[in-house]
Amino acid sequence: MGGSTRSPGVLQRDDASSQSRYQRLSQRMLDLSGDRGVLKDVIREGSGELVTPDASVLDITLWGMELGLLSMRRGEVARFLFKPTYAYGMLGCPPLIPPNATVLFEIELLDFLDSAESDKFCVLSAEQQDQFPLQKVLKVAATEREFGNYLFRQNRFYDAKVRYKRALLLLHRRSAPAEEQLLVETAKLLVLLNLSFTYLKLERPTMALRYGEQALVIDQKNTKALFRCGQACLLMTEYQKARDFLVRAQKEQPFNHDINNELKKLASYYSDYLGKEKEMCHRMFAPGEHGSTVGEN
Repeated sequence: MGGSTRSPGVLQRDDASSQSRYQRLSQRMLDLSGDRGVLKDVIREGSGELVTPDASVLDITLWGMELGLLSMRRGEVARFLFKPTYAYGMLGCPPLIPPNATVLFEIELLDFLDSAESDKFCVLSAEQQDQFPLQKVLKVAATEREFGNYLFRQNRFYDAKVRYKRALLLLHRRSAPAEEQLLVETAKLLVLLNLSFTYLKLERPTMALRYGEQALVIDQKNTKALFRCGQACLLMTEYQKARDFLVRAQKEQPFNHDINNELKKLASYYSDYLGKEKEMCHRMFAPGEHGSTVGEN
């Protein structure tokens, strides 16, 4: 779930001024919990469906916040009051939140991902999945890819890889008529590029190269695929292959800063490599202690 949360404001219930402020705020707020422990005031209306209980939620630590989010729609901005039971309780969260504090949050819900539909579809057999229209498969694959992106942004690369592979498996399973195959290949390309990048982050360049080359089968001039393949080959010290991929990428985007920097890095690595090769050869064929050289009888 993407969203932004402002730091909580604290409304203490043990002094008159805070009590008065709490009452003023709470009078016009909607009771979400039934006991006025979670109150809500909509600042900007959202659109679409409400957040579902199965949605992916980022760093939810408060019971009250979970209840609040389940009442929101995409794009909505709302203000919430949480009583201590639904917030930080009797202990608080020193030094920011004192004990028994009623807290005020303002939350903007940018987006959320619902995994329930995707999870149910992924456990079906290939024969069962084939009974659904192609658009359903593409939607589920896109949801899996978006989940992967969500995990990737949190540096959870292994978990992201699992989601991307689920999406790819769905797309590989699906046989589509010629007029719809382009949609499947386009969806595959996005997943393959993400897998290549993820395996680079996991420091597994061989797999990064494999998925990058599969992406190039779909689009042989794809700059990202060429760049990822070049990066993978560089990590594998396959300098000529790295240069070939990166030069092809540069041809597509001559002024791309990342590509040009990678080519500079390659030149530096290759220069060091040649220097070490030259030094090793010099040592191999240098005269020995008694003036003899390697290879003499």
